[in-house]
Amino acid sequence: MYRVLTPLGEPTVEAASVAPRLPDLSGKTIGEIWNGSFMGYVTFPIIRELLQKRYPGLRVIPYTEFPVQDVHCSTREQLERVDATVALAIEKGCDALITGNGF
Repeated sequence: MYRVLTPLGEPTVEAASVAPRLPDLSGKTIGEIWNGSFMGYVTFPIIRELLQKRYPGLRVIPYTEFPVQDVHCSTREQLERVDATVALAIEKGCDALITGNGF
């Protein structure tokens, strides 16, 4: 018998639940959130165009109107940016956000 330790360690945060999916994006407003990595300047316009073709009346607030969610800063700064982004998304009337563009 061998005893093995994983180099990944134990989870350090508790998983949170996510909001339920919107049943349809027609007539909704969604915002694009980018962390500055992987060619978002190329992929977001493509995603935006495809979604607007599929869902009539969909309004998209482009990533350029939100602060970049840079992951290369302190945890405190990340939390401040997230709070500012959430407040801005509410102010702009977003029903949903597109995040996680990349790897």
